[in-house]
Amino acid sequence: MKTVLITGASGGIGRALAGELGREGWAVAVHYHNDVEGAASVVESIRAAGGTAEAFCADLADAARADALVKEVEAKLPPLAALVANAGIIKTQFVAFTPPADWERLVATNLSGAFFITRAVARRLIRHRNGRVVYISSTAALTGEPLFAAYAASKSGLFGLAKSMARELAASGGTVNVVAPGPVETAMTADTPAEARAKLTARIPLGRYAQPVEIARVVRFLLSDEAGYITGQILPVDGGMI
Repeated sequence: MKTVLITGASGGIGRALAGELGREGWAVAVHYHNDVEGAASVVESIRAAGGTAEAFCADLADAARADALVKEVEAKLPPLAALVANAGIIKTQFVAFTPPADWERLVATNLSGAFFITRAVARRLIRHRNGRVVYISSTAALTGEPLFAAYAASKSGLFGLAKSMARELAASGGTVNVVAPGPVETAMTADTPAEARAKLTARIPLGRYAQPVEIARVVRFLLSDEAGYITGQILPVDGGMI
């Protein structure tokens, strides 16, 4: 059995990822920052289905805490073979009205956190010689959106990280890719005003938001042996929006 560490796995896309990979036979390290009840629920659901899972708390914007998290995972679960960097936050506001603290928080969570946890697992994935990394970004990082500048900038940073890491892991047979979801039915999008939601939906050829499991299934494929020759790629999963 191999272990996958999923950051931000207590709800939304992360919860779907954990369930999907747990059913595939992965041991799942369920990372969370604040939502202890959500993480416990994810672990319980995986175990109830016969899978293996443990919850781990960490603020990944702290490099030392990211290092400690990986050691905790290794102490409780089988060898670490994959990372899905999913943890992220969103805040919408015009650039002119964005306080520096909001910018710094978005970058710390969405980009620095992904970098620090990648740094913490990199040597282990190289030793594994078939490691997998998937970053969860956003189509906003590909197209840009009004009110989303700070969020899009933080998420687009994952593209450069992934392409560089793909080259670093290639010699050991590892792969690194990015999944860029469009709008997804999660708590993060639940409070979108009806008018804004209708306008956004009208831009999606398939005419609806994605379900979290639809993102999870793409990640499951990228972690599989079947995707062993795909690396350094950015894959929009957006119903055709871009």
